[in-house]
Amino acid sequence: MISDADLRDLRQAHDLLENPGLGAKMISRLGKPIELALVHLPAGLQRKVQSITQKSIEKALDVAIGSLRKNKKPGSGKSRDRLHTAFTAASGAAGGAFGAAGLAVELPLSTTAMLRSIADIARSQGEDLRSPESRLSCLQVFALGGPVPADDSGEAGYYALRFGLSATIKELAQIITEKGAVREGSPILVRFATAIASLFGITVSEKVAVQAIPVLGAVGGAGINVLFIHHYQAVARGHFTVRRLERIYGAETVRAAYDAMGPERN
Repeated sequence: MISDADLRDLRQAHDLLENPGLGAKMISRLGKPIELALVHLPAGLQRKVQSITQKSIEKALDVAIGSLRKNKKPGSGKSRDRLHTAFTAASGAAGGAFGAAGLAVELPLSTTAMLRSIADIARSQGEDLRSPESRLSCLQVFALGGPVPADDSGEAGYYALRFGLSATIKELAQIITEKGAVREGSPILVRFATAIASLFGITVSEKVAVQAIPVLGAVGGAGINVLFIHHYQAVARGHFTVRRLERIYGAETVRAAYDAMGPERN
């Protein structure tokens, strides 16, 4: 039986993960001009964005597999959201000064900063970042923060996106545990990075469309990155709250309570 306090935590996580406005949070506050920019994003730029996104995720994957394990003990203190937000804003300001051309420099930096913020939130929810599975679950947040599929004829939402990657995470974590490393360019590593980049890249494309508007510049780039990281911090907080409760009550019990709260999407 889930306690009242933990049910409140689960409800908050449910709202963060299933809120219909979550995926569009970055652009919804900026108005109609953003939608026009998205429509006119050149095909060549879209391909470039996808390529840079893939490389950024691969870089973040290297960080997740390696240096995140040096983090603090699980549950030790609150997450340092403001510190990571400030760094991400600074990288956005630098990238925004050069428009879309600065993406190749800015995106790997901001993605890595966001990953460290996500890991900090994970640790604050009791995750042991010495565990490969926990570190890979941090990277999974970039996929969970992508848009919910428009077709609601089948299962969609948090659990569908999460379990779509769960088997790969378990396999990859087992290899890392047994061998201590994964060979760069190995099929499972490429498959995992590609799956995440495909969803993360849609959100990145929206961000680039905004930054491509000339009048925004460095100030706009910083502001967009603040919205960007706030979005993924919210997803991380919901995701790792669910995982914390699953460790206490079991996955099936938490899933049943989560599903009983009903869909939030319209």
